[in-house]
Amino acid sequence: IKIEKELSSLYKRMFEPLHVPPELFQRLTGQFCNIQTLKTGQAYAAEDKTSVDDRLSILLKGKMKVSYRGHFLHNIYPCAFIDSPEFRSTQMNRGEKFQVTIIADDNCKFLCWSRERLTFFLESEPFLYEIFKYLIGKDITNKLYSLNDPTLNDKASKKIDRQPSLCSQLSVMQMRNSMASTSDSEDGLQMFLRGTSSASSLR
Repeated sequence: IKIEKELSSLYKRMFEPLHVPPELFQRLTGQFCNIQTLKTGQAYAAEDKTSVDDRLSILLKGKMKVSYRGHFLHNIYPCAFIDSPEFRSTQMNRGEKFQVTIIADDNCKFLCWSRERLTFFLESEPFLYEIFKYLIGKDITNKLYSLNDPTLNDKASKKIDRQPSLCSQLSVMQMRNSMASTSDSEDGLQMFLRGTSSASSLR
């Protein structure tokens, strides 16, 4: 099975090491998703405006910059999820808005899934569902390291291969998704803990 050239590096770096068969990867990327582009300076998401319910994306090419109220937080590099914290933290809550702004720092290309259809597909594929849980958790942890060290580049982030803990996931979600106010952070954290108390640990 031949994987599209644009997606081959994504498969080899993220999915092949976790023993995802090429045919399953093709099914994952061959439906209810498409490849989109942004030019330098264009926004993927604007804080308090863009809904988190519509999509989940992985950056294929270029670099994106994440900021909060004009303050730089971290960069996003190829083969990383663009909106993993939003995807994880709002699985139980619909209608939320991004609380960060994500801008293309270069000409960017990304793989974009319909969030609703992706969720439905993963529910029918238990193995791939577990893979996504791991990849998203790991991605969130990498973003947490980037928040702690804004100079962390793509080469350094590749070396981070730790099993993400619930604590580290919550930390980055609080920093990226519940920064509006202390009360909002506490409410969001409590709701997240209640919603994931039985199934939050990543394998």
